[in-house]
Amino acid sequence: MRQRTTSVSRYGDLTSPEVPRTMRGATLVWPVGGLEQHGPHLPLSVDMDIPDALARQVVAETGGLLLPGQPFSARSLPQSGGGLHFPGTVHIGGSTFIDYLTSCLAALSRLGVGRLVLINGHYENEGLLFEAIDGCAPTALFPDTEVVAFSWWSLVTEDWLAEHIPRFPGWHAEHAGLTETSLMMYLRPDVVRAERPSHPSPPPAGVYRHPVDADVMSHQGVLSSAAGASAELGERLFWHLVDGVVGILGTPARDSAGPATGHGPTAAAP
Repeated sequence: MRQRTTSVSRYGDLTSPEVPRTMRGATLVWPVGGLEQHGPHLPLSVDMDIPDALARQVVAETGGLLLPGQPFSARSLPQSGGGLHFPGTVHIGGSTFIDYLTSCLAALSRLGVGRLVLINGHYENEGLLFEAIDGCAPTALFPDTEVVAFSWWSLVTEDWLAEHIPRFPGWHAEHAGLTETSLMMYLRPDVVRAERPSHPSPPPAGVYRHPVDADVMSHQGVLSSAAGASAELGERLFWHLVDGVVGILGTPARDSAGPATGHGPTAAAP
């Protein structure tokens, strides 16, 4: 049985003098998430916990260093995240979010990394994240850096869904549903509550209505169904995702050799 990593090399553990020689040509992985309601059974941290766990495993298997996760997200929308009708969500406005990401990317570009990997865990972040990357003119800003950005669910293949979730409602409606609940049961079982809410009529993709009837649109913020979730399904999905990321990245841009002094972090072996 494959084991999840418990320790990886972290960018924040470097000292300032170690940065130039450690980061030159290396891989840097940045999980981008959110703090959003996920019904009565899952914690607010789901959209951060999943990409963070995935980023840690990717660093361990492909080499590189882990950036601290970006915990706040774009606005939760009713037809994909339940909206702001339920307590707990903390969000950043869309234009501010793009500006924030663009500033972060500009700062990261000065590190001279060989590859920057961004793993997104919040549905509404995706378009804004891609816009920030494209809008900062990556060819000029990152002339020697490969930038790879994706949402974790984009790596789930149709074959995997057909085998494990044949009645899949669509990723827009899989908010606090079977996949997220199963992943959290595998990654952080201690924070998953016993309820398994089910909503029989997931909202259609790409349709926005105002005003929103939260009770019709969801069940306590859940857009589809969490029934049947299990740690076993979450484990299968997690390693399917890890394999997908490793497949996208191929060989590392360059394994970080760590500080010449021998102190501080070094990249995990592939």
